[in-house]
Amino acid sequence: MYQLNNILVTREQRDILNVESLKIPTDKVTVILGHNGSGKSTLVNLLAGQTKPDSGNIELNGLPIGNLSSRNLAKQVAYLPQHLPQAAGLSVRELVKLGRFPWLGTFGRMKQADHQAIDLAMAATQVEQYAGHSAEKLSGGERQRAWVAMLLAQQSPLLILDEPTSALDVHHQYHLMELLSQLNREQGKGVIVILHDINLTLRYAEHILALKHGQVVFSGNSSELMDSSKLSELYNTEIQLLDHPTQNNKVAVIC
Repeated sequence: MYQLNNILVTREQRDILNVESLKIPTDKVTVILGHNGSGKSTLVNLLAGQTKPDSGNIELNGLPIGNLSSRNLAKQVAYLPQHLPQAAGLSVRELVKLGRFPWLGTFGRMKQADHQAIDLAMAATQVEQYAGHSAEKLSGGERQRAWVAMLLAQQSPLLILDEPTSALDVHHQYHLMELLSQLNREQGKGVIVILHDINLTLRYAEHILALKHGQVVFSGNSSELMDSSKLSELYNTEIQLLDHPTQNNKVAVIC
């Protein structure tokens, strides 16, 4: 569980994130919603220890994350930014291997447990057949799965992903979210993910956190936000929820 207290982040004399008190579960599939500029990426950067707030404190499982070294925090949280780093010259296996960094000893030597973690991560994301391929030459969906495999190789109990579906086609968006949901169900991985697609959220989210103008306007069970008026207010756009014709969930239609 994350606990945030009196968080303030300002840029150019403007509050881009202002959170008085917030708890975020780390054992569910949590989706962060909000319009562009609402503070979503700023929030996940704070949760992942990539940046620090101007004021306030953040605790993970009762411990201030500012007291954790980058290596120890990486053992708890695996983070995938919106803009992926360059992987030029790296094979898929070499990319996935980077996830073992927090666990390597002083001389960075790989042990049998490290190789096993890499194999299991690649199998879980179904990228074993691309092990020797250049990571940069994979298709968008395959490359995204390779990066998720790197997160899994890190063996952190929590995965945080900033808009991982933004550059994917519809098929691969749902495939990736199904993978993350499966990791939560079968491996107990907590997932915190930023999404823009309301229908992806309706289908996969257990917990939803909604931001607007840098402030939290909703945090709770996903079923509590499944309301046309609440979603319309969040996005300043008329949204209607309809019953899915074949599945037991709602679909959002912009009117």
